Amino acid sequence: MNHSHFFQPDAETMSADQLKSRQNEKLKALVRYTAAHSDYFRRRFAAAGVDPESFRGLEDLTSLPTMSKVDFRSQYPLGMCCVAPQHIVEMHMSSGSTGTPVVMPYTLHDVDQWAECMARCYSMAGAATGDVVQITPGFGLFNGGFGLFHGARKRGLFILPCGAGNTVRQIKLAKDFKTRILTAVVSYGTRILEVLEETGDSLPTLEIGIFGAETFTPAMKQRLSSHLGIEVFDIYGMTETGGIGTLGMDCPAHCGIHVWEDHYILEVINPATGRPVPDGELGELVITSLTREALPVIRFRTGDLTRIAGRDRCACGRTHARIESVSGRADDMLIIHGVNFFPGQVEQSLLKIPGVLPNYQLIIEDHHGIKKLHINVEAEPGVTGYMIEKQLKEDLGFSPDGDVYPPGALPRTEGKAKRVFYQNDADTPAKESK
Repeated sequence: MNHSHFFQPDAETMSADQLKSRQNEKLKALVRYTAAHSDYFRRRFAAAGVDPESFRGLEDLTSLPTMSKVDFRSQYPLGMCCVAPQHIVEMHMSSGSTGTPVVMPYTLHDVDQWAECMARCYSMAGAATGDVVQITPGFGLFNGGFGLFHGARKRGLFILPCGAGNTVRQIKLAKDFKTRILTAVVSYGTRILEVLEETGDSLPTLEIGIFGAETFTPAMKQRLSSHLGIEVFDIYGMTETGGIGTLGMDCPAHCGIHVWEDHYILEVINPATGRPVPDGELGELVITSLTREALPVIRFRTGDLTRIAGRDRCACGRTHARIESVSGRADDMLIIHGVNFFPGQVEQSLLKIPGVLPNYQLIIEDHHGIKKLHINVEAEPGVTGYMIEKQLKEDLGFSPDGDVYPPGALPRTEGKAKRVFYQNDADTPAKESK
């Protein structure tokens, strides 16, 4: 076992019995703590008939009510918080641009917990003390930049806190400071690659890419890995669990995302019935945070669809359960011509076609209740609309219409890419013939 790739070897290689025992004790303490410090949790437990004092731990887990984003929004800004305002040292919130945001407050303990989880992720990717890490997510209300920063500081890395945008400068800094580790949202990784290809430039010292915040298809992972010449890692976490990396990341074996089970309990449920599904079956991920102080979540329904990939000891030596990369969100499923699919499946299909580029739009057109899908995609010369329709028909079971645009024609964003639009919501350029 290569202990240089572990930040906390003892914690990351606990036996199944040790993990279960820790979860059991932490869960009992969590229920009592939240009931004692938050009116919100106290009311929720009472309504569900849960007595915190007699709660028995894991065997009573499913008796606890689930939470969702609706609870965060109804209690905005700090209605669920378990600590007094003077103990809060930081806050972040969801990156969504509409509706009431989801707010996550942090105590010093919470910031350290976040940093610890992220430091484990850096080590798992092969980071060593003093390595140069370039942080491209923004430093602001979105948790990405700060989470990557806290973890890099904890791990002892040389931090380039670049933030979002100005891709040409990002590339110059990476060359000048010999960046070894690049961190980015998935779509910005493709933007960096695009600029490198346009300029004929390269990043010879880059070896590791840590990408997250968006659905990460196998085809996109392969594209970034092969074109940038790096090892690609899929990192996972969300505002409600404390931020990027809190839940975990895939390891060098690349056989699923390790979830830090000494900090979080994971369940996978049928999104329609709320009942647990067997390991290996697709369902909605539900998370309970065991070690957060200001605002723990208890049975939080993430909306993310995944499955348990394994609970055995991984080839990397870690014992924490693995989940598959998120394939989509329960509320993102599209139904066109009676076919159910997720945007990530479209991307996976498109990138099978040589010459197709990873910038596309899915436009949902609703005509008197009948939905049609129109796809705009960028591609190199020689790619035709017929080729795209044929591939999508083969993979999805129906033929959407669409248009092919030259490279660079569709809009770009410096943050998370917007892929799905509804009629009259897409800013598209004058189309090029198929």
